[in-house]
Amino acid sequence: MKTVLAGVAAAALAVSSPALAALKVGDKAPDFSAKAALAGKDFDFNLGKALKKGPVVLYFFPAAYTSGCTAEAHEFAEATPEFEKLGATVIGVTAGNVDRIKDFSKEHCRDKFAVAAADKTLVKNYDVALAIKPDWTNRTSYVIAPDGKILLSYTDGNFQGHVTKTMDAVKAYKAAKTK
Repeated sequence: MKTVLAGVAAAALAVSSPALAALKVGDKAPDFSAKAALAGKDFDFNLGKALKKGPVVLYFFPAAYTSGCTAEAHEFAEATPEFEKLGATVIGVTAGNVDRIKDFSKEHCRDKFAVAAADKTLVKNYDVALAIKPDWTNRTSYVIAPDGKILLSYTDGNFQGHVTKTMDAVKAYKAAKTK
């Protein structure tokens, strides 16, 4: 019984506590294309193309229609106009419930930002497999500069803080560019 409880406690800790994201600040972000949806409409998202417009806030989340992921989507939706004023594109990416991203983009991303379906290569390249459910993505946020370099790398199972940290990184990038 103690072994089972220890395993459950370790799994809960892995999901809820901060950890280091696989890609570090200064690393080159792997380019990718993915099936995505914005405002309920399908399209193909390409990171390289998005970076030509400015920095990209790339946030991975476990699965559409789960409580934390829905709350995080609402927070990113509320912040998207501010990200856009700063020239940044927001994209949420998940490997969980990918058949539901079209509806999720409309209902919970509130037509403000796109959501993409992560395939195994994308999950591997960004090392964002959820430890307790490897077919899903963990909760990791990146801010990527137009040159493809990672400005922020943040992993935490708790959704709170991801919007603030990514916003601060985009603002710092913008401030440095205007000097």
